[in-house]
Amino acid sequence: MTTMRAMVATGAGGPEVIEQADWPIPVRAGAEVLVRVLASSINPIDAKTRAGRGAAGAIRSYPVILGHDLAGVVEQPAYEAHALQPGRAVYGMTLVPRFDGTHAEYASVPEMFLAPKPTSLSFAEAAAVPLAALTAWGMVVDVAHAHEGQKMLIHAGAGGVGHFAVQLAAYFGATVTATCSTRNVSFVRELGASRVIDYSTSRFDDEVSQHDVVIDLIGNVRDDTGSRSLATLRPGGLIVNAPTGSWPTMLDEAAAAGVRATTYKLSPSAATLSVLTRMFDAGDLRVHLDRVVPLQQLAEAHRLIDEGHTRGKIAIEVARE
Repeated sequence: MTTMRAMVATGAGGPEVIEQADWPIPVRAGAEVLVRVLASSINPIDAKTRAGRGAAGAIRSYPVILGHDLAGVVEQPAYEAHALQPGRAVYGMTLVPRFDGTHAEYASVPEMFLAPKPTSLSFAEAAAVPLAALTAWGMVVDVAHAHEGQKMLIHAGAGGVGHFAVQLAAYFGATVTATCSTRNVSFVRELGASRVIDYSTSRFDDEVSQHDVVIDLIGNVRDDTGSRSLATLRPGGLIVNAPTGSWPTMLDEAAAAGVRATTYKLSPSAATLSVLTRMFDAGDLRVHLDRVVPLQQLAEAHRLIDEGHTRGKIAIEVARE
């Protein structure tokens, strides 16, 4: 067998550019691991890149396979004595478009982007973890240094990154205030938020002040959320922003307000994935699936992500476990 089933973007545009194709099975090179993909997921960056934003500037030609996350089984190890041997259940992510994406039956992934799959999670649940949870870890733990006594405001607390960020911040002792829609208030409170603000009925900047950190997963693409967040910070506080290009004037505005600011860009890490694995298997962290969509219905998953109301993550079933 030399070809596989893949869903490809035939060009920049709406969900209708996503089509099924026969694609060459990737050839493993260097310290890459060939994985038979059983599940993937979809993230906002996939939809942005499909639409011509996000990482689209690095796409050299179309069609292209998108998708960052995967969970599956090792088909070929990086080398004979490597810890991840054929048949081992793994999860992780890759960097699109530097590598072919994971919305396909096989993916060749650098070994440092993979870790053994949590035994407590299904393949669909595991595939929903890597990009979102690693982003949350990077923002909350690596950059904001979540700790006891810290006051942290997290926007979009019910989303893919947000629902992990709330859990991680609370786990490490921070007092969490989170924003979300009306239907997600109870959900976000269950994740560990001490206070939940329904953005449809309240202005968070009227209710929050003197916080140490803001985890901004929205920027200024909606209701000037980023700019309004500056007023919620204490002098010298920190705002960490993730959505690419969502707030071009952030650094200047933060400096004028007397607070610190940084964007965040994810670098995949097998070591951090292994820590997250232990947290999942210990019951200290959970993943919420909004739904599971078959690979052939990937365009529908793109439409759902474009709508922006997903609770947790949308997983993509590539093959039966």
